[in-house]
Amino acid sequence: MTRLSHRFATTRFAPFWPETVARRPELPPLSGSLRCDLAIIGAGFTGLWSALKARERHPGARIVVLDARRLADAASGRSGGFAAPSISHGVTNAAGRWPDEAQDLVRLGRENLDEMEADIRAYGIDAEFERTGKLNVAQTRWQIEGLHAMQASYARFGVETAILKRPELAARLDSARYPVGLFEENYAFVNPARLVHGLARACLAQGIAIHENSKVTAIRNDGPDLRLVLNEGALHARRAILATNADLPLLARLRRAIVPIYDYSIMTEPLSEAQLAAIGWRGRHGVADCGNQFHYSRKTADNRILWGGYDAIYHFGARRDAELLHRNETYAKLEETFTATFPSLSEVRFSHAWGGVIDTSARLTFFSGTAFGGRLAYALGFTGQGVTATRFAALSMLDLLDGVQTERTGLRMIRSRPVPFPPEPLRSLAIGWAQADLAREDRTGHRSLMLRLMDRLGIGFGS
Repeated sequence: MTRLSHRFATTRFAPFWPETVARRPELPPLSGSLRCDLAIIGAGFTGLWSALKARERHPGARIVVLDARRLADAASGRSGGFAAPSISHGVTNAAGRWPDEAQDLVRLGRENLDEMEADIRAYGIDAEFERTGKLNVAQTRWQIEGLHAMQASYARFGVETAILKRPELAARLDSARYPVGLFEENYAFVNPARLVHGLARACLAQGIAIHENSKVTAIRNDGPDLRLVLNEGALHARRAILATNADLPLLARLRRAIVPIYDYSIMTEPLSEAQLAAIGWRGRHGVADCGNQFHYSRKTADNRILWGGYDAIYHFGARRDAELLHRNETYAKLEETFTATFPSLSEVRFSHAWGGVIDTSARLTFFSGTAFGGRLAYALGFTGQGVTATRFAALSMLDLLDGVQTERTGLRMIRSRPVPFPPEPLRSLAIGWAQADLAREDRTGHRSLMLRLMDRLGIGFGS
């Protein structure tokens, strides 16, 4: 196993975000047999938004949310908290995959972020929401060309951005590694654990039951109802929502639609104003570079720097073992790239390091549908963009369960299905091949024949 440097001597190998939330008594697991109008499997972003929005539509319904763990222990509480104004994994992805409805997808993504902020304020959720913008930075000639292409694509859809060179760039981020940047103002950030707990409190205040440590092992037909089978007990529901995202889907038909990709982050100790000034990072904006193997970075409320990404690890057989949430090889690589980007911070220690699982689809966006004769709705495949897109997905699933035609349900992005991943061992070979070609493109600027073919077929791979 890779040995970590002295900068990890006091590191907590656990997510930082849950430490910012006051611990509370555990919500009791479900026991016995209960009946409800709507059962929701999963209490992450997708499940909690679904519950809250279902209550707005159906004030008298009995709604029950089940989670296999404790709140914020899974993917939602391990994310970077980047709240994009997009439901389609960005403007470029929308334009490339759904050109006929790209304008609508971009508009709906921006509206969704506005409405999410309004909901957070209306329900009094202290999620540390801040709309402070994102700086995209480029390192190589071909990445700089990509930034200009990105700006042109954004402009087609009325999204304002600004190309920054020195000294303007140095006023937002001063790193010799990145000579050019593209700043987009309409981008937000949240503390993901505080958002999860805030949504849960709002649900509880609305009379929605939440049961932690209540793992659903199967879904069965039970006459007019669905029966959710647990290790101890069962829940009978008229309708249900499957919001398990990166976990192994309970519906077998969905298991090849996503792959679990492991993504990792390290976080510094709190930095002083002098340390931040030395790297030119005076604002509250986030940062992401333009590589296929990309880094993302942001500040916390107490001025730590989160540095994540680069490695996107798939394990043979779609393994989801708990020990895979830590990987010293990736922590060491992240330390190396952090130091190369911010040499003046070369002695800063890392307070936290952790991994999370991303439910990656072959088109980089979520998809939604129904099963059991329209009584169960599902959404998954968020591919690292779930902080905001989960809210839109929740509304889409509720539309499907209610049997109503809306602009959401009319979208091809919602109605179509991603290309399934092949079975093993072809899956591991294909993902490894794609990752090697993406890394080569980062080094050379050359996009391989296989990647160009994937582009033509509408197949992507990312995190």
